Amino acid sequence: QVQLVESGGGLAQAGGSLRLSCTASGRTFSSRNMGWFRQAPGKEREFVAAINWNGVSTYHADSVKGRFTISRDNAKNTVYLQMNSLKPEDTAVYYCAVQQFYSSGLSTDVGQYDYWGQGTQVTVSS
Repeated sequence: QVQLVESGGGLAQAGGSLRLSCTASGRTFSSRNMGWFRQAPGKEREFVAAINWNGVSTYHADSVKGRFTISRDNAKNTVYLQMNSLKPEDTAVYYCAVQQFYSSGLSTDVGQYDYWGQGTQVTVSS
């Protein structure tokens, strides 16, 4: 079993920055792809960014490309989401997730991720 705990959310002004962290415990996650998703009120959960097991390959949604950066530190069992140039439309609960089995490709599909954190609220004021 894998447990994921997100932190780093909060309130930011438009144009500001936040860094989210997601720390895993339990079964090792260092050989698994991970992703960040977000869900705004009344909307479906949507893909934000994904990173492969060793951090060499990343993919970001068009809506955050150039502003957000996903990274990981396997020695700390932690994946990060650096969020810069925040916009009010980035307001959402942010979730990290991990795939149970090894995959050679990065996925943007919610259904391809097996374990999820509890989420952390990010609110961006205009």
